[in-house]
Amino acid sequence: MSYLRFDKSVMTNLEESLPREVLRTNRSGAYSCSTIVDCNTRKYHGLLVVPVPELDDENHVLLSSLDVTVVQHGVPFNLGLHKYQGNNFSPNGHKYIREFDCEKVPTTTYRVGGVVLKKEVLFVHHESRILLRYTLVQAHSATTLRFRPFLAFRSVRQFTHENGVASREYQLIDNGIKTRMYEGYPELFMQLNKKNEFIFEPDWYRNIEYPKEQERGYDSYEDLYVPGYFEVPIKQGESIVFSAGISEMPSRKLKAMCESAIESRTPRSTFKQCLINSAHQFYNLTDGEDYILAGYPWFKARARDTFIALPGLTLANKEYDEFYKMMDTAAKAINDFIDGNPISVKIYEMEQPDVLLWAMWCIQQYGKYVSHDDCRERYGLLISKIMDFIRTGKHPNLFVHDNGLVYTNGRDKAVTWMNSTSYGRPVVPRSGYVVEFNALWYNALMFSIQMLEELGTHQDILADARVQAEKCAESFHDVFLNEYGYLLDYVDGNMMDWSVRPNMIFAAALDFSPLSKAERKKVLDYCTKELLTPKGLRSLSPKSGGYNPMYTGPQNQRDLAYHQGTAWPWLMGFYLEAYMRIYNLSGVSFVQRRLQGLEAEMNSHCVASIPELFDGNPPFTGRGAVSFAINVAEILRIYMLLTKYTKEELV
Repeated sequence: MSYLRFDKSVMTNLEESLPREVLRTNRSGAYSCSTIVDCNTRKYHGLLVVPVPELDDENHVLLSSLDVTVVQHGVPFNLGLHKYQGNNFSPNGHKYIREFDCEKVPTTTYRVGGVVLKKEVLFVHHESRILLRYTLVQAHSATTLRFRPFLAFRSVRQFTHENGVASREYQLIDNGIKTRMYEGYPELFMQLNKKNEFIFEPDWYRNIEYPKEQERGYDSYEDLYVPGYFEVPIKQGESIVFSAGISEMPSRKLKAMCESAIESRTPRSTFKQCLINSAHQFYNLTDGEDYILAGYPWFKARARDTFIALPGLTLANKEYDEFYKMMDTAAKAINDFIDGNPISVKIYEMEQPDVLLWAMWCIQQYGKYVSHDDCRERYGLLISKIMDFIRTGKHPNLFVHDNGLVYTNGRDKAVTWMNSTSYGRPVVPRSGYVVEFNALWYNALMFSIQMLEELGTHQDILADARVQAEKCAESFHDVFLNEYGYLLDYVDGNMMDWSVRPNMIFAAALDFSPLSKAERKKVLDYCTKELLTPKGLRSLSPKSGGYNPMYTGPQNQRDLAYHQGTAWPWLMGFYLEAYMRIYNLSGVSFVQRRLQGLEAEMNSHCVASIPELFDGNPPFTGRGAVSFAINVAEILRIYMLLTKYTKEELV
């Protein structure tokens, strides 16, 4: 039985099927995303969604969906599904679905009377092209297929509505048409691998509703333009390929392209394989530079996310060349920032004060899992440049105080990963001595000392670094460790945040910690008792004031809950790392059980990936972006750590 298979009982029950989404990407920023029943529920959904750099920095929905109709004896059976205003679904094509399989490529099997039709969907790598292959498995009489494309030609952040400006013009091309609704957009080429007839029947389908946007308090209706439909006969055993892309293809090559693409896909037959496939979806190549997108469908390449995600997405899978390419791009952003130049690559939020600390951690992971010698050769100068930049007080919002700790100003602007704002102000104004900043700073100091010791030179720099690290460790105890055994979240003068938050886990998880083993165990125990859920660590303990675990409702309501009790899977990675540091081999079975709690998500939300966050209370519903890079990365990194402890490769 397939690892990712849904039978008729799930597919025909919209309460079960509509919350499940499928994502496919092509490494150039384009993607295809919808629900498993092909009913779009978000404005971000679309069969072909591509970046249009000539217009802006956003993705744009060109082809929203494709309705396919089976015609026998002159009777049409439409397999499409759309939600319209007033909770009306039409044309209810989901009732014909017999099963959906997503192990290799998304595959839907329909039964219409005596007709069995199989649909396979592929997104072509490194090219903005979607392929849909329809195979007539069974039929007792002459059968015709109609393909009716629903066009949007709009940004993922907007809606389109019926208007007189949209162009109805089209041109016939090799077994298809090309069309463009508005100037500035690329032309959309729609083709079949077989000779067909295009019937020009232009119309607008009005008031299509997106319930996910409605839930989030946004506008939720749009009109979609349908230029007409393609009609083609199909015989039993025959396959027909529909292609939609921003360039023309020789139609005779579509079948071979489809077969080759299916053959090259790695099956998603285990939890780890699902995560590896998901990891590849965040890889992005734009203008010759390699990036990690922070998540789908709306995130771009963010600096903090890049450095947190990079080890898990690449090193954990032994994809070292990918690490080099993405780190080369990231290093350009680091150097630009340190040198005071405009950022020359498309990595955002480099100015955040913890970004360089996470960059040091990222490089440290490379040295640990690949080679310290190679790490010094490749990144030694970058390490020195980062540390000198911070030590000499050149960072605009990260200052080394006389007590050895780093200080940041976050009162008026959110500067940590807990970055939600409300009415322009941080919801959690973490400022001053921030606990994870200083855990990362101590770790960075000790890592740089380790690199210098192994090099055997720069004794004066080494001596100063040791003194600074000792001072940092002593002050860390004095400032953050309280009489109850857990760590304060941030301290700014007389302001001390006693809330129990997960940021203290980094002091227990990082390679170098200012805490003793007994102190680290107390931190771990607090996280276990008050923050641990099956889906990650809560961002705030239920015992702390302001606990708000349900990430639902309009934007402002969600902003207030974003880091006030919601559970984050990426924090589970550092929690489990800390657990294994404390318990070693005896902790392996516990870690494996925790991974099983996340494995259940492979059949929920975005199939075969992990969403951005979860509600902090049962049933721990997934929320936010459908697929989130640091979540996938950290679980893969835990697999790598488990392999280190068990001495065997886990699948």
